Amino acid sequence: MGHKYNALLGAAFLMATSAVGPGFLTQTTVFTEQLATSFGFIILISVIIDLCVQFNIWQIVTVSGKRAQDLANDLFPGLGYLLAFLIVTGGLAFNIGNVAGAGLGMEAMTGIPVQTGAVASAAIAIGIFLFKDAGKVMDIFTKILGIVMILLILYVAYTSHPPLMTAFKHTFLPEKFDAVATITLVGGTVGGYISFAGAHRLLDSGIKGEAALPQVNRSAATGILLTSVIRYLLFLATLGIILAGAHINPENPTASVFENAAGQSGKQLFGLMIWCAAITSVVGAAYTSVSFLRSFHPFLEKHHTALTIVFILVSTIIFLAVGRPVKVLVFVGTLNGFVLPVALAILLLISRKSRLMGTYRHSAFLQVAGWLMVLIMSGLAIKAIFE
Repeated sequence: MGHKYNALLGAAFLMATSAVGPGFLTQTTVFTEQLATSFGFIILISVIIDLCVQFNIWQIVTVSGKRAQDLANDLFPGLGYLLAFLIVTGGLAFNIGNVAGAGLGMEAMTGIPVQTGAVASAAIAIGIFLFKDAGKVMDIFTKILGIVMILLILYVAYTSHPPLMTAFKHTFLPEKFDAVATITLVGGTVGGYISFAGAHRLLDSGIKGEAALPQVNRSAATGILLTSVIRYLLFLATLGIILAGAHINPENPTASVFENAAGQSGKQLFGLMIWCAAITSVVGAAYTSVSFLRSFHPFLEKHHTALTIVFILVSTIIFLAVGRPVKVLVFVGTLNGFVLPVALAILLLISRKSRLMGTYRHSAFLQVAGWLMVLIMSGLAIKAIFE
């Protein structure tokens, strides 16, 4: 029982900490600055979309007992390779930003150069995958750092004194709305590899089949809840700082929030926050991206740990060669918004095929909600491009 509980919580934390990366922190701060109290409404919408997406993907993957790319190939030969290509490309682009964020965090905490911090952080992430039972070590690592992030943001939100009643009111009755903010937010929370992080982790922990559905649902909901709590607290913290008239540095918006809230030690606190967010996302992106490749050939399955380490190394080398791409982070969030409707549509089609799902009947409510999300996300993605 203990092993199962740990695996379920581990999958939830892996999903949540994968979603909360440097891009997530930057986007949340930037959009709070633009939309003020109404940003709460966009967080609320993204939570509803996230839940529909997550329940659909986690249920279909765990009941079938197969990874998403294998299901896609079973549905239509070659489709799994396309899905894997989209996920792995997005995961790699995200990971370059994650490595950059870890370097920035180290610099803010200790003053060492960003490049040195990035290399040191990559070495720590690689260290996790060198353990014999890397999965368990990864679960413990993401749980501890996830809790540290929540405590840090709680402290900053408390010291910034946001207008709670107004924020809460505009979370349900917004004064303004922004489609690009919504798609970027959803893309950054469950887009691309993130939606599959927990589901593939559950399969690796041996949790699969229809009997496991209640636990799978609880794990999925916990992951989204953790992500949403972190996002909402960061929104409140930023709101308090902005409404107090503080200057937000466009080069590093989230750092400004921490420095204004916590004074001298704010920079170190921000460093710790972004480092926790970045390093857990490095681990999550590498683990999940490789889980999309390993079933394609016995050689890849056998050497998946080495492949994960190579993935982290490549991300780090590209970062050292190219530098820190702020525009890339926002662009990848939007790109991941496109990966989501494609991946979700594939899985919803799979859920109807008895040759892939056996006697399992996927919830009609989830199917309708899922197709609605595919339409909404595709529409928002197209709108975002034209804007």
